[in-house]
Parts: sequence; structure tokens; C-alpha cells
Amino acid sequence: MTVNTIEELRTTYRPPAPRAELKVLDHLDIHCRKFIALSPFYVISSARANGRADASPRGDPPGSLAHIPDNKTLLLPDRPGNRQVDTLMNLVERPYVGLLFFVPGFTETLRVNGRAEISIDPELRAPLAIKGKLPISVLKVTVEEAFLHCAKALIRARLWDSEARMERSCYPTYGQVLADQIAGSNAREIDAGEADSARNELF
Repeated sequence: MTVNTIEELRTTYRPPAPRAELKVLDHLDIHCRKFIALSPFYVISSARANGRADASPRGDPPGSLAHIPDNKTLLLPDRPGNRQVDTLMNLVERPYVGLLFFVPGFTETLRVNGRAEISIDPELRAPLAIKGKLPISVLKVTVEEAFLHCAKALIRARLWDSEARMERSCYPTYGQVLADQIAGSNAREIDAGEADSARNELF
């Protein structure tokens, strides 16, 4: 049975606790700012005008992941990657993002939603330089919602539990996966190229 309306959805789920709505801020308070300062990783979600959605990982050393000039503004660097710029193309058409920040060892996550614009202004990029290298561009996010998300998902996943870690050998290398998917590709060459890129082109 498919759920097609908000009314049907609400008959399936219990009403949220009152604090679920009360905890949603329209800015980054001291706790949000501290969480982001500790975070080395987040997932950014976006969508095209036709509704096509996308989610992408972003990572940097803690403190370099974002710059917060004021409690309504979040600056996020875009570092060298595969140059597909899926997220950025989405934002040209529909300038809204959902962000999910993680801190290793924490089971809570921080969710931030807002309107984003792409900037190549050197003054905005400068605070996010690493090893003297500026990010290619910066996402300037005007915060509309920010709130701490409860721990249940990460507890269920045992995400930080060392005993739940998978051996890397149980899954093919990045190069092998692509070689299986793209005719004529060489797994060793892809893996060697990715290793070189990780050494020399992170920032």
C-alpha cells in the first residue's frame, strides 16, 4: 500500500514530540557552531529544477570544513574532485541545500538547511585555504533551519563501533568496480591514478 498524502502519512506515524519543532533554530547558535568546528565530514543534498535529487560527501580537517562569519551564514569550500560538479549544477537551478554534519565518536548529527549561492570571490575563499591553496569556489549558505538530530540512526548502524568495521578486502577496489562497469578500463591504472590524486590533489 502506497502512502500518497500528508494525511495518510500522519495516520501511519505518531505525532512528533513538542520539542521536535521547538528545537529547530533559524540560525547557528553556539552549540551548532561548536559542532561544525569539530566536524571533519558532512553530506550535502541538493536537487535540480525537475526534482532530480543528489547527495554528495564533503570532508576536510576539523576547523577547515566550514567558516561561519555570522550566525546566519555558513561558508563551505569546494575542493578539487571529479569535476562533475553535480551539486553545483543543481544549485544553479534550485539554490537550496540540506547539510548533515558528523563528528567521529558522536552519535548525534547536526542538520542545517538553507539557501545557497556559489561564489568565487577570493575574500570568501581565503578563510578556507589549506596549505596556501584556496578552494575552487565557496558555497555561501544562508541558514534557514539548524538542529541537532537524535542518536538512534548511528546507534543502530554502530557507525563508530570498531567491532562493526568491515574488512576492506570484502569489497573490490574503486578501480576494479569502474573497470567492471566501464568497458576498456584498467583497474590498476585507475587505482594508481586515484592514489596519486589523493597524495597530490586533495586541496
